Amino acid sequence: MKYLFKLSISIVVFFGFNLSVLAQIPVSNSKHIIEIRNMKFIPSELIIKKGDTVVWINRDFFVHNITEFDDKRWKSSNLAKGESWSKVINENLNYYCSLHVTMKGKLTIE
Repeated sequence: MKYLFKLSISIVVFFGFNLSVLAQIPVSNSKHIIEIRNMKFIPSELIIKKGDTVVWINRDFFVHNITEFDDKRWKSSNLAKGESWSKVINENLNYYCSLHVTMKGKLTIE
């Protein structure tokens, strides 16, 4: 316990009382996996942070893609079983498989 207290004091002394330096240290973004199984995106809804990477992996027998729903601004290539596609997400979005339009998903930035 004394060690943690001394370490805390050392950090404050080293950085001074202005801890804004810590705010400038880049935080690594997370990677999230969405599997495509049985004609569904699993999970179909996901809450992530801005800048996180989402990886879709096709575990289904059928070929699928991932297409932005609202404006169709982007679309993955067709993914055969075992193939994957990833995208850095910077905004809330709805997506679907344009080959099987009942397959839908949603990403929400928290």
